[in-house]
Amino acid sequence: MKILQVMAGAARGGAETAFVDMCLALREASQTLEVVTRANDLRVPQLEQAGIPVHALPFGGTADLYTSWKLSRLIRQFRPEIVQTWMSRGSWKTPRWKPSMNIPRYLAVARLGGYYKLKYFRNADYFTTITPDIKRHLVELGVEEGRVRHINNFAETEDVTAPVRRADFGTPEDAPLLLGLGRLHRVKGFDTLIRVVAALPGVHLWIAGEGPERAALEALIQSLDVGGRVRLLGWRSDRAALLQACDICVFSSRYEPFGTVFVQAWAQGAPLITTDSDGPRQFVRDGEDGLMVPVDDATAMGQAVQRLIGDAGLRKKLVEKGHARYRTEFTKERAVQGYLDWYREIRAREGLEI
Repeated sequence: MKILQVMAGAARGGAETAFVDMCLALREASQTLEVVTRANDLRVPQLEQAGIPVHALPFGGTADLYTSWKLSRLIRQFRPEIVQTWMSRGSWKTPRWKPSMNIPRYLAVARLGGYYKLKYFRNADYFTTITPDIKRHLVELGVEEGRVRHINNFAETEDVTAPVRRADFGTPEDAPLLLGLGRLHRVKGFDTLIRVVAALPGVHLWIAGEGPERAALEALIQSLDVGGRVRLLGWRSDRAALLQACDICVFSSRYEPFGTVFVQAWAQGAPLITTDSDGPRQFVRDGEDGLMVPVDDATAMGQAVQRLIGDAGLRKKLVEKGHARYRTEFTKERAVQGYLDWYREIRAREGLEI
């Protein structure tokens, strides 16, 4: 199947990582892909190294007429069967098929990873959502339920060829080590997580990610005098190695429509503590495959950390149950098949060749 993937995207972030992962997975599944995205020194080389043609466009605001014009030309040249758009900017800039294009009809499928306003998706023919609740949100806004399919994100399980050594970050081998993953943004709740660690002597924390809150988090680390136990690692591409190096993955987000981190923890066998933000609340089973605490409740989070540190049997249970959930619901193969089945179903519904 010929699929054009369209995403504006920030420099780095969870949605951007999921975008690259899905493009690579579809390529591995022998689909014919091209990508339209902003210029980026991380994801563009990854896609091009996999043999996927990438077209860089500015994806500016209302005054940017060039992106839509050029995107329309690229569509006419590539003649896709599906145009899969990601987030609001990519969907807003993507034209709906019309006969005057003089190409076979394609279907524009908007992927929603959050609770966006419908006005940005006026050109979408169909939708995918990454949680049942985002699907409910779309239906409540007036989208026909049959035009929306919920398909889970997946966790990429890359091989660990270079394990991460604790000594590289001044972390003792026998110290309890927590890991946080995500953009350094207030919604990720890393400030709460740092305060939790400050109150737990001997516990160490790595935070892998980059973003606008770096300076604020560095100042907090200094003010709490935990610079010897809390490390900001910057943006990392070795998620699996980090998860395998830690003792507990803590997902501290204040707001998270899905939250691929909890799936990555399940995939790599890291015991999970998560807040009850929107995404994890819909999937994680408290006490079975993770421990769930209220958003911004440092006391409850600290108690959960202490509970897991002191209970090897519980850690083992969470890892086993979480990995079973990963294998049955969140693998790459399951996600790719879900998208391809949806593409075929909607094209057949519209009487288009498959």
